[in-house]
Amino acid sequence: MWKRWNPIQVSRSHSRIYKQAKRCPLLAKFSQTNAMSIPDVQIYPHATGAAAETVKQHQSPQELVFWSGWFCPFVQRAWIALEEKGIPYQYKEVNPYKKEKHFLDINPKGLVPAVEYNGKALYESLVLLEFLEEAYPSHSPNLLPPDPYDRAVARIWLDHITKNYLSAYHRLMQFQEKERQDEAREALYEAQRKLVKQVKGPYFFGDEFSIVDVAVVPWVQRDWVLSENRAYDRSAVGEAWVKYAKALTERPSVQKTQSLRENYLPIYGRYLTNEAQSEAAKAIREGRAIP
Repeated sequence: MWKRWNPIQVSRSHSRIYKQAKRCPLLAKFSQTNAMSIPDVQIYPHATGAAAETVKQHQSPQELVFWSGWFCPFVQRAWIALEEKGIPYQYKEVNPYKKEKHFLDINPKGLVPAVEYNGKALYESLVLLEFLEEAYPSHSPNLLPPDPYDRAVARIWLDHITKNYLSAYHRLMQFQEKERQDEAREALYEAQRKLVKQVKGPYFFGDEFSIVDVAVVPWVQRDWVLSENRAYDRSAVGEAWVKYAKALTERPSVQKTQSLRENYLPIYGRYLTNEAQSEAAKAIREGRAIP
């Protein structure tokens, strides 16, 4: 459940943010926005920048409805795939604090990303990536390689991204103690080094952009949060990672689904103070795997 806005909690949270702002550039900007002084429901408005232009192009009714949250990296996975493959879709923004009745009727868990396909809903980002491949086989490029062995390899590394990469990334972002941050940073570096050793170059399988690249790039695109606030450095992973990250983040489909940095500040400010209420944030606080 998403927590209701509590003025007392807001005041305390804002005080903690000011104390941490001296050593945390993003939190300094975050505190200046007064984001903690407004209800949660107002923090997530709508896509901005290039992503807003992409949204405008996908407002007409289509066979496939894409239920989205512009700020969410898991959502961006499916969004990138839709743009890569040129699949016609209708974009619908989901306010996580005020979800439409129709959305909850077809998707009782209320999770995004989700798609409505012929009146039926599906969710979970990696499930959706494979669904889009199977439901729209004539739309290129194919994000899953044609060879069964390569498909199995892709799924092995998708598992690595989920269990090792994302877990370390979120621990580094949320942990407040320096020692725990240092441990999480090293775990993230190690997860990235293992992944990049498999990259055949510029993308995971070589010249073809694939499901593995789609699965990891939203967090690569957002690593500025860690660089500015958690002493993360791409170059510490190695030159190969720097090149791979550059290739991923320069992909047009990635840039078209990215909002302006300033609009992420209220969201990631809450992760950096370990107060975010997403399912991923809750899992990290409770020592569970990210669902």
